[in-house]
Amino acid sequence: MTDVMMAAVYYGPGDLRLERVAVPAIAAEELLLRVESASICATDLRIVSGGHRHYPPDVRRIPGHEVSGVVEKVGPEVRGFRPGERVFIAPNIGCGECPLCRAGHDNLCPRFEAFGITLDGAFARYMRVTAAAVRRGNVISLPDTLDFDTAALAEPLACVLRGQEAVELGAGDAVLVMGAGPIGLMHVFLARRRGARLIIASDLVPQRLATALRLGADFAVDIREQDLAAEVRKVAGDGADVVIVAAPSQQAMEQALRLAATRGRINYFAGLPKQAPEIRLDVNRVHYRELRLTGTTACSTADCRRALDLLRSGALDLGLLIDACYPLAQVAAAFEHARNRTGLKIVIRPGEDTN
Repeated sequence: MTDVMMAAVYYGPGDLRLERVAVPAIAAEELLLRVESASICATDLRIVSGGHRHYPPDVRRIPGHEVSGVVEKVGPEVRGFRPGERVFIAPNIGCGECPLCRAGHDNLCPRFEAFGITLDGAFARYMRVTAAAVRRGNVISLPDTLDFDTAALAEPLACVLRGQEAVELGAGDAVLVMGAGPIGLMHVFLARRRGARLIIASDLVPQRLATALRLGADFAVDIREQDLAAEVRKVAGDGADVVIVAAPSQQAMEQALRLAATRGRINYFAGLPKQAPEIRLDVNRVHYRELRLTGTTACSTADCRRALDLLRSGALDLGLLIDACYPLAQVAAAFEHARNRTGLKIVIRPGEDTN
């Protein structure tokens, strides 16, 4: 192991630089992770564009929060882990003391830290795992049967699982997923396995809609060519029992209210740009149809453990969603691929580079 490594470092909007940096030093209660797989998500795209609140001007930080790898080094006061152990890192670290943390919602902790968000993350050969993350159970062992690429996707799966549990999606539900990007496709995939009787996916991109059909959607609606409301009424009558808005679109978020059935449940899974976060809300429709509106953000460590349980069981094969894998040396190409609206999940493998 050398003293330097390659890393993708954020310098400012549109400025992600591949450079040599020092391998992180670890304290007595910390771990050093050798990153094997780190996937790119919409949050990473927003970070690199300069649109993330935890990346203020002049910050220098390594992004990447969907990560799996191997324990490279163990601090002398760490118990329960050994060098060479395969692990997944749940990215959000709560304080462990506030009411939200005690209730299991460490992703909402007002003092949270997160790899790739407030701490250096996984777009590097090595990542320092803080003492708080070790103590709080964010380091989760992986079985040999689960490959690193798929394991890295446990984090977005955990976010999807959290969203679907908020609306109690289950057997017999008619489900509308608005937005068939990588996260929307995970919603389709998981909804089918949770027993939904009918799944409708909508998007602007024909390739993504075709993938949604392959992953379990019954109907795919191209909103450039078709009237989504008419198509939903045609196949779901009064509307969808569950509407998941997985697109950062004001229009979609407002339309969701009109597409939900009486007593329907809506999950605003996506967020909106910080400069335009508001929508028009027909409160009478919510009132008279007894609609339930929910929002979910990120995932807790407990959500990550549930997602890994699903992957271990073989109930979901998220490998189907991996579009391409890149070495860290090609991080710019990997991000360009991820920005392409026809792409799915893109994985960076730092181990394929020479350090």
